Amino acid sequence: MIGDLAVDGNTLTILVIALVALIIGLIFGFRAVMRSRSHTDLTEKYKEKTWSSPLKARAKYPDVDALSFSGPLFRFGLAAALGLIILGFSYTQYENEIYIPDNALEFEEEIEQEPPRTAEPPPPPPPPPPPVIEAVEEPPEDPPPPPPPPPEEEEETENIPLPVKKDTVVKKKAPPPPPPPPPPPPPAEEEIFKVVEQMPRFPGCENEPGDNKAKKACADKKMLQFIYKNIKYPAIARENGIQGTAVIQFVVEKSGEVTDIRLVRDLAGGCGSEAKRVVELMNNMGEKWTPGRQRGNNVRVQFTLPVKFKLE
Repeated sequence: MIGDLAVDGNTLTILVIALVALIIGLIFGFRAVMRSRSHTDLTEKYKEKTWSSPLKARAKYPDVDALSFSGPLFRFGLAAALGLIILGFSYTQYENEIYIPDNALEFEEEIEQEPPRTAEPPPPPPPPPPPVIEAVEEPPEDPPPPPPPPPEEEEETENIPLPVKKDTVVKKKAPPPPPPPPPPPPPAEEEIFKVVEQMPRFPGCENEPGDNKAKKACADKKMLQFIYKNIKYPAIARENGIQGTAVIQFVVEKSGEVTDIRLVRDLAGGCGSEAKRVVELMNNMGEKWTPGRQRGNNVRVQFTLPVKFKLE
């Protein structure tokens, strides 16, 4: 019977407060009884009393002997300590029930998804337009030119070297510097996959028994529990009865980190921003996602997550 006893936090707090109040009440009640006895004429009552032992006379008047209550008080203390021990072992912490909408990971309407950035080279530029051939009118024929005059005889000239002094320094022109090297090409961005052999999984299920399919189902369940435990229905949306589905897209990196979080379908009343905030909290967890794998290697995978807002 005691093993089936379960006490939540509120009940345990109330019982402890009641026990403390009972102890305080006993203290004040004990003091009131002793004070009322001390006001009686005990000297006249025990005037002819003789004590058989000095130990019995340690309290001059037995009516106000506080040690006479040691037995009941000791038993009360044992009972109170035993009760506290039972309550401590019976304390049960109940988790708040998390409401997860039906088919939370399904959405019917197709979403126009922006193609992920890949390492493919950009398309070549279009070819230049063909040259335009313009018709040019031929000029009228000119009369033949007159014959050239006879060539004149060139006078022979001698190359006479100029005198050069000994201290004269002949400077040669330095060759031009080589051109600077071309800048390095920008690093190619790794490809982002949408569907891979092993899709990324939310942390917490890697040690669970079963194959990848069973681990994926467990990871999806834990992910939904994380989302709907941390999400807060915006007050504006609640007051205006706004319901629907917001869609978030993000990339699970090779390291398991969540990056490039984008809101691809918004919902009025701040629901889309709230869904994005909850997804950003995934990077603050103690564990990271299990990255997707393709051909035995970790790859970057784009993940599409619908977040449903439904008023109860």
